[in-house]
Amino acid sequence: MLEVVRVPVLSDNYAWLLHDGTRTVALDPGEAQPLLDAAAARGWTIDAIWLTHWHPDHVGGAAAIKAATAARVIGPAAERAKIAALDDGVGEGDVVQLGDHRAHVWHVPGHTAGHIAFHFADDAIVFTGDTLFAMGCGRLFEGTPAEMFANMQRYAALDDATTVYCGHEYTQSNGRFALTVEPDNQALAARMAEVDRLRAAGEPTVPTTIGIERATNPFLRAPDAATFAERRLRKDQS
Repeated sequence: MLEVVRVPVLSDNYAWLLHDGTRTVALDPGEAQPLLDAAAARGWTIDAIWLTHWHPDHVGGAAAIKAATAARVIGPAAERAKIAALDDGVGEGDVVQLGDHRAHVWHVPGHTAGHIAFHFADDAIVFTGDTLFAMGCGRLFEGTPAEMFANMQRYAALDDATTVYCGHEYTQSNGRFALTVEPDNQALAARMAEVDRLRAAGEPTVPTTIGIERATNPFLRAPDAATFAERRLRKDQS
């Protein structure tokens, strides 16, 4: 089993620790100390750092973790110039490993031009960074609606049981927007009630699953790129 631990960092980010029983990966460490502390509390040593994209709230702790542990930093080759701590650049079609667990690297541009995701097919897990969120998707800072729509289609093709680990606690605001798109979606209404309950209790709402997103995420449910673009624009303006 691949163990995944959620580590809150900064104001609304989630970083992740992945552990195979022996080795540990820190994924998207926006800060160093929370990851180092969470690993130490479990008796783990961080052996590698994986990054989905260059934004500071995802890479800000990489250099300090690397200095503290000698962990090797793996991330998008296309963004090497923007990630000072990067050791090994990877891209579409590459495979990175944590022990016997293999993650296929996907190039998922749009939020940033070189953004990648890590798909553990055998474990039914995907780390989506700031591309696919619970009931949402990332802003298009460096790409086009067509690119992000293609990403949504790629995620939607995964098995319903696939667990989705994303980079932010945005679910409540995403869900409020989703209800303006599909006010009669009963699955969405039920999900929002649960999200509101969790947030009122100070509880997280991620990870999610592909099946849940297929039923409730207006961006994953967009039938074509034009509809996706219209929804993304409306969300940006909301």
